[in-house]
Amino acid sequence: MQTTRLPHDGPEISVLALGAASLGSVYSEVSQANADATVQTALGLGVSLIDVAPYYGLTKAETALGLALQGVERSRYTLATKVGRYGDKAWDFSRDATLRSLGESLGRLKCGHVDVLQCHDIEHGDLKQLVDEALPALRELKAQGVIRYVGITGYDLAVLEKIAVEQQVDTVMAYCSFTMQDQRLGPVAQRLKSHDIAVFNASPLGMGLLTRKGPPDWHPGHETVHKAAAEAARICAEAGSDISRLAVQWALQKAAEQGIASTVIGSSSAVNMSDNVAALNVPIDAELLARVEAVLAPVRDLGWDVLPGNGGKAGS
Repeated sequence: MQTTRLPHDGPEISVLALGAASLGSVYSEVSQANADATVQTALGLGVSLIDVAPYYGLTKAETALGLALQGVERSRYTLATKVGRYGDKAWDFSRDATLRSLGESLGRLKCGHVDVLQCHDIEHGDLKQLVDEALPALRELKAQGVIRYVGITGYDLAVLEKIAVEQQVDTVMAYCSFTMQDQRLGPVAQRLKSHDIAVFNASPLGMGLLTRKGPPDWHPGHETVHKAAAEAARICAEAGSDISRLAVQWALQKAAEQGIASTVIGSSSAVNMSDNVAALNVPIDAELLARVEAVLAPVRDLGWDVLPGNGGKAGS
């Protein structure tokens, strides 16, 4: 497994991270046995960064992950979780909520510390409260050794970059913005890396957009983007391939060029986890990629902030 290093001589992390949201039965019911097998497979294949949040499954993902990690030497993994988002439309970046949330997460995760604590989907919350209360609280926790890195996450790249640089955070996680369809994170990640800020790319499948099944009903993308992705999926299927496999290969193999430290991919099965790891080294079908890119070209970089769809779970 290829690795990168977190800022300031931090630990080495795998360039592929396990996104644990699906362990909380966010997309379909996941048994604890499946959660255990997914985590053990990931660790066995060299995946060392695991990302979760209290919002995922409304605490179910943290609970399942905590159980799956029991008995695993703590030094084998770098653990990231979040504070601030607690429902589809519920944000609280107050100091009290931040400290309470971390304490509850530590209980569910059954560990004494988390490595990366991130303020979740910041553009939807009160940014003044974020800067005045949540981030100072995280810096205190870092000084106390309860956490090692202060991070922020979100979708709005302009907001993420501005806050990250001004507040000198350690990590930024952006989602759905470095995919075959939307590649806007690339230059932002390069600039953030120049500030010694580690960048994580989450959801390279665009929250289900680049899958054979297609996006869920609540997906915030515009219908023209959905139609282009569906056509790209059809082309892959006709070629005996799967658009998800191609999208994962693309994101993993292009990340280093943009200075992206790790790609966070959700998984809730050992087989899927193995497939994701394999995608790091399996050569991309250049001809198929060219056909898919041609179909996606008219909607390239058209995120839902540029071409609004239905607003998604957070509303609009």
